[in-house]
Amino acid sequence: MKIGITCYPTYGGSGIVATELGQELARRSHEVHFISSSLPLRLMELGDHIFYHEVEPMSYPLFEHVPYDLALATKTVDVVQTHGLDLLHVHYAIPHSISGYLAREMLRPRRLPIITTLHGTDITLVGRDHSYLSATRFGIRQSDGVTAVSEFLRKATLREFCSDCEIRTIPNFIDTQRVRRLASPELRARFAPHGEKVLVHLSNFRPLKRITDVIRVFERVQREIPAVLIMIGDGVERSNAQHLVRELGISSKVFFVGMVGMVESYLSVCDLMLLLSETESFGLAALEAMACEVPVVATDVGGLPELVSPGCNGHLYPLGDIDGMAQGALEILDDSNLKRFMKNARRCAVKSFSIDKIVPRYEDYYREVLQGEPCPCP
Repeated sequence: MKIGITCYPTYGGSGIVATELGQELARRSHEVHFISSSLPLRLMELGDHIFYHEVEPMSYPLFEHVPYDLALATKTVDVVQTHGLDLLHVHYAIPHSISGYLAREMLRPRRLPIITTLHGTDITLVGRDHSYLSATRFGIRQSDGVTAVSEFLRKATLREFCSDCEIRTIPNFIDTQRVRRLASPELRARFAPHGEKVLVHLSNFRPLKRITDVIRVFERVQREIPAVLIMIGDGVERSNAQHLVRELGISSKVFFVGMVGMVESYLSVCDLMLLLSETESFGLAALEAMACEVPVVATDVGGLPELVSPGCNGHLYPLGDIDGMAQGALEILDDSNLKRFMKNARRCAVKSFSIDKIVPRYEDYYREVLQGEPCPCP
């Protein structure tokens, strides 16, 4: 198949999943064309089966804000006509499903099936803003196929947008052969030179990630045991978190390392992840951690219960339960428990979310849509 993939190229779960899906499809001999405003962050190489097409919005004095959605639709038409794409797979409803719809209409009578994958905030945040609700609903209804990355998100979409839509749950995945625990004593010694336990948080540091809760949980943990915290990522909440670290007097124990390309190298030296978000439609960071044998303490929200099994590969707590989370972290980090939690974390990732189990489900869905099944929504 010749498949077009549109995604946000920045640091975030939807772009990561879209990129790794495209790379795996290319390894399976499909021809994959990424259509995006810049090269996706984790797109490591182009080759015989994988291509990149940059969307370049025009600069015109009349436009205060450059109309990216129109530029994307126009570039998509060009790529489809030039390379003969069979279908378009867009990640994130706004604006990508709308741009895909415009491209499909411009290409008529040529058929261009569109599959939209919903990742989370396009539904839970952006879609519920009154200024985008109708557009989000329209984009979903006009797609020839719709998938959601968790059962939680599928149900939320049906509840908020279109109760009569057909939405397939295909969870996020991980390349468990590549993302695994790698021995790196030098890197671990850099952060924990005296054998401290190493906690980690990974996100884009938005308010809903509650990274100040992460700092407060860690502060309680380090009172009881020697420990350090690695903060991977960046975003608007970084300055607030750094201020809190200084206020609590733990600056020497918290390391802000920014965005990193190969997160597995850092996760491999960690003992526990803290993921304390207000909402997570799936929790890709948690899955990456689990693949590296890192158990997870998380909030009992969204799709996280579909990943984290309390007492097995981590613990779940109500939002804001700082004391409970700290106690759960200490339980996991106890030497009598840690190896068991680490082993179970890896086993769960491999058994349920490995790339070789999930990507064939996308391939099967592509074939269903290409066979001319009716659109999922009336």
